[in-house]
Amino acid sequence: MLFGLDGVEIGLIIVFLCLFGGIMSGFPVAFAIAGAGTISFAIIAALDSAGILLHQAIDTSTPEYSALLAEGVVRDAVSVFRYPELPRIEVPLFPEGWESALDRNIGFIVNRMNERVIAGASIETLLAVLMFVMMGITLERSKIANDLLTTMARVFGPLPGGLAVSIVIVGAFLAASTGIVGATVVTMGLLALPTMLRNGYSPEFATGVIAASGTLGQIIPPSIVIVLLGTLAGDIYSTAQEARAASAGCTDALTYLGEPAVVSVGTLFQAALLPGILLAGLYAAYAFGYALLNPAKAPPVTFGGGRPSLTTRNEALTWYLGVPAALILGAVALGATGVIGSQDVTVGSFSETGATASLRTNVSPECRAAMIDLHGQAAWDRATEEQTAIDAAGGVQQAERLTEEQLVEVRAAAIRNAAPIGTGIAVIFLSLGLVLAVARGVDPLADGRPLLIGAAGVAFALALDILLVGPTTSPGATFALIAVPFAVTMVGMIPAVGRLARNDLLQVVFPPLVLIVAVLGSILGGITNPTPAAALGAAGAIMLAGYRKLREEGSSAAPILLASLAVVVMLLFGINFDLRTGIDSTTFGDAVAMVVAQVAYHAAFLGLLYACWVLLRSGVLGPVVRETAKVTSMVFTILIGSQLLNLVLISFGGEHYVQDFLRSFDSELRVFLVVMLVLFVLGFVLDFLEIIYIVIPIVGPVIYGGTFDPKWVTIMIAVNLQTSFLTPPFGFALFYLRGVAPPSVSTGHIYRGVIPFVLIQVVGLLVLWLFPSIVTIVPNLLPAG
Repeated sequence: MLFGLDGVEIGLIIVFLCLFGGIMSGFPVAFAIAGAGTISFAIIAALDSAGILLHQAIDTSTPEYSALLAEGVVRDAVSVFRYPELPRIEVPLFPEGWESALDRNIGFIVNRMNERVIAGASIETLLAVLMFVMMGITLERSKIANDLLTTMARVFGPLPGGLAVSIVIVGAFLAASTGIVGATVVTMGLLALPTMLRNGYSPEFATGVIAASGTLGQIIPPSIVIVLLGTLAGDIYSTAQEARAASAGCTDALTYLGEPAVVSVGTLFQAALLPGILLAGLYAAYAFGYALLNPAKAPPVTFGGGRPSLTTRNEALTWYLGVPAALILGAVALGATGVIGSQDVTVGSFSETGATASLRTNVSPECRAAMIDLHGQAAWDRATEEQTAIDAAGGVQQAERLTEEQLVEVRAAAIRNAAPIGTGIAVIFLSLGLVLAVARGVDPLADGRPLLIGAAGVAFALALDILLVGPTTSPGATFALIAVPFAVTMVGMIPAVGRLARNDLLQVVFPPLVLIVAVLGSILGGITNPTPAAALGAAGAIMLAGYRKLREEGSSAAPILLASLAVVVMLLFGINFDLRTGIDSTTFGDAVAMVVAQVAYHAAFLGLLYACWVLLRSGVLGPVVRETAKVTSMVFTILIGSQLLNLVLISFGGEHYVQDFLRSFDSELRVFLVVMLVLFVLGFVLDFLEIIYIVIPIVGPVIYGGTFDPKWVTIMIAVNLQTSFLTPPFGFALFYLRGVAPPSVSTGHIYRGVIPFVLIQVVGLLVLWLFPSIVTIVPNLLPAG
């Protein structure tokens, strides 16, 4: 063996050195990865042809190997790491020659490009990357960060370390609206860093806060990292669990696990919500604590300008916290008790299929033993009892067409069980109530009678829903009845909106906040998947940027406001009316609603076109489209290049060799810890894209093929990858900040400044490790979509 190393080990070293050299050469990473794969394959093929690289494989023809299989050891579990005493035989890395391996690689790369880039099942999800990138770049070019930083600095600046805390808040806000690390770091570096230095902030502390806050976009949804990692993790998890089920003697993963082996990007967005908030909270807590311990390095700063606040502390607590909390908690309590809920009484023409056992029990003895070991004897006994009861009742009850009498009975039961207050009406009017409460807190000295009238309209609408609007009330009649209290509520809403517009903080935060709620709410609530939500976000960002540009020019923004109103009208009519055409049950109200929805659709589309025209003539849209094309092209080119590099590893057995090494550990927890340490170290020299597309496909079948929750595994990896933006010497956030920092800030300042935040991320990983429910609680509570 050359240098005492196995040929596969030398091949892995050659691949890594070629990859590292390609990245360090200065070539674009997307092309360096593909070039590293090509060059490393040529070197390995040459050494293999010369007989220099030989692999010490287990000799499968020996009696020792046969005896091991006779003991019941699975063939795939036999490796040189787990059974080093087995006899071995020297074989070339390419048993059939490098020409055959090359031909196989070319065929595989074409198939993988077709599956993962051109026409695969994951391509629809990957389209979300393009639109999230466009959304982020558009919002960044609309200068939203400028206003946010200025306003937050006025609010938090007088506190110790207030500027740093405001930067963390703005970073989290931009992460939820843009998700572009480079844009966020550069913008905050240009706007906030000079101000912080001018007011006596330590260069290390200031640069560390800015760089770390900018990376929150990697974990707070909508995160491009989670989209890319989720599409890959979903495929790996499904394949790994199918292989695990087969090794256990079961027919498929559904039988073995008792649930589908599926993890979606939307579910991962739900899982990432609390970890992202946790990291932002840890950053803010460190900034505040650092300022308390080092007041000279993070002094309070008071900014002039802005409108003076007319609200006392007690009034702020009442109207900003007390009343909204009471409304929200009250709505939650009413929902839990069934007062607020669905009023849909639509029933199917067939009966429901009977319940099945919690686990499949008609399995082989080998699969049964494995399922008992996985789920426990109690779960297996319960499933057996359920199946026995089902068999005694004649088997699983199949769906049957209901008679007219049965349909009437089922419909009557649905009407009796319907909630008194519909969810849609409750959400709309409680949202209006929140606006009225906040408006009262903004200007408590103004006349409160219009707001009281609006609050009475909210109460009137809820009472009217209980008394007159029932499950059988037609949408048209419901619309006509609710129009009266809605008009009363508008008496208070018009002055309320005027008061909110006079508040600097709300004026800046509200427009992007609506966009964030629309995008994330549709994903987290299970209403749609990330791709349509990303399209909504991109269109909303364009309209928001167009609105801001018209306001800067002093022109009327009425077309864009009307287009936004048209979107709201479409949503309301789509939810409350049946807009399907060509069906016998179409009523006159549905027909009118269809016409109104069509008009609203065209109005919204024309408003979007007008916003595009405004941004195009002002020189904003062109750079946005070009930058979006550049970033998206880079991502997909890296995807293609990494597939080539992975195929090179597979061709000489490198991927299988690494997986055998990881499987040789007795503890699944130890394996995952090793992988996390490797990812953390690789983050010092590789970008998150290279790690996702090169390393995760190698280690994924091992870490996703065990008992760990795939959501927890993926979010742990995502948080770990976030450190790759901060770890010297190749952290991208450090490069971005170095490019915009003033000459007085050295590279050493930046490196020293990020060290505490890297440690904070390690602490965050430990918290998620010790309390995995932080990741899983939101997906368990919210719909799965």
